[in-house]
Amino acid sequence: MDSNLLKGHLDLILLAILEGGPMYGLEISKQAQTETGGYFELRVGSLYPALHRLEQSGAVQGEFRPAPRGGAPVKYYWLTEDGTRELARKREEFSTFSRHLQSLGQSS
Repeated sequence: MDSNLLKGHLDLILLAILEGGPMYGLEISKQAQTETGGYFELRVGSLYPALHRLEQSGAVQGEFRPAPRGGAPVKYYWLTEDGTRELARKREEFSTFSRHLQSLGQSS
């Protein structure tokens, strides 16, 4: 996948994944890969800055909790009410974009 496409839709991808409930970074990355047959590969260098940005904006909330298999605590993230609204807005925006993109060149 073109990394520029991923970058442009990373917030939408993360919000959609977190719609399923609280997850920590590695879980989010694995979920993205699993649900898309490996199409989305979220790298640490883009994943955590995006999660931090979404947390700063109030779309997600984060909290350190014990790691599922022991060890150091990990930060779980989940959608806030604002995040749920933002996800709906981004989905509609993407749907409109995709619909208009599909119509290009079809009228000739």
